[in-house]
Amino acid sequence: MGGKLSRLSGKELDDVRDKQRRKSTLRPDDQTLSSAAERIRRHATVHFGFSTLSLAMRGLDEPPTELWELRELQKLNLSMNCLCSLPPALGSLDNLVILNLWGNNLSSLPPEIGLLKKLRVLFACRNRLSEVPEELGSCMCLEVLSLANNQIASLPNSLGSMQNLTKLNLSHNRISIIPTCVYNMKRLVFLHLACNRLETIADQIQDLVNLKILIVEGNSLHSLPKTICLLESLELLNVDFNDLQSVPVEMYLLNRLGRLACHPLDKGLHIVHNPLLKPIQEVLQGGLSALYNYLKPS
Repeated sequence: MGGKLSRLSGKELDDVRDKQRRKSTLRPDDQTLSSAAERIRRHATVHFGFSTLSLAMRGLDEPPTELWELRELQKLNLSMNCLCSLPPALGSLDNLVILNLWGNNLSSLPPEIGLLKKLRVLFACRNRLSEVPEELGSCMCLEVLSLANNQIASLPNSLGSMQNLTKLNLSHNRISIIPTCVYNMKRLVFLHLACNRLETIADQIQDLVNLKILIVEGNSLHSLPKTICLLESLELLNVDFNDLQSVPVEMYLLNRLGRLACHPLDKGLHIVHNPLLKPIQEVLQGGLSALYNYLKPS
């Protein structure tokens, strides 16, 4: 051993001694934790260039403690387990790009989620969330956020700072008024608010100029604001299964809708499943072009 060390440079020798000293001062429980972290690290893979770990469908009541040592992780899948909470240590995984929490029993998200500054995709649908922490607004790189199938009634204003968000799914919640922060998400392309408790849509909807897909079916909307007709990029507008009796005269401006749609995934205007009054109801039998011709000023 002495001969080998003598061939090292002074700096290299100091590095070796430093490593040996740290190893010798490591507590037994720390050594056990690090060993466990190495075992779980062996399950991580590199997928499309991202360090990825899937612990989906493992029947987990809580994440393994050693998981939070794997700071190199970029994609983490904890979906379809039995998780009721996440510890503050979640914030230590500050290289995460994608976090999948779908299908658990989470009643809250820890404030430390705001430390995940590189996070671009968060799936937290099908949980028991009734609120979202303000700190989530610090995830400025977030592009996709799904909070569907929870018990959420509102969102904190801080989420309005998510200027990179393009897809937001809030369907199947308890939202009666579209949160103000949503109207500040100027880059939204996809907004899903189906099966909530909406009765109105604010005029500020016009601010979401990049929207291509807006789904508000299964609410209690009595009317649509005229400003919705300023969203000229809309390719799919689903207002089925509401209480609409008429449509804004300016709807003919939405020329990218193209047609009346039937299948839920079809592009176009979904509107026929409403208590529409005559003559709109009759005009719609001729298709979207007939409606637009009827609405256009002569």
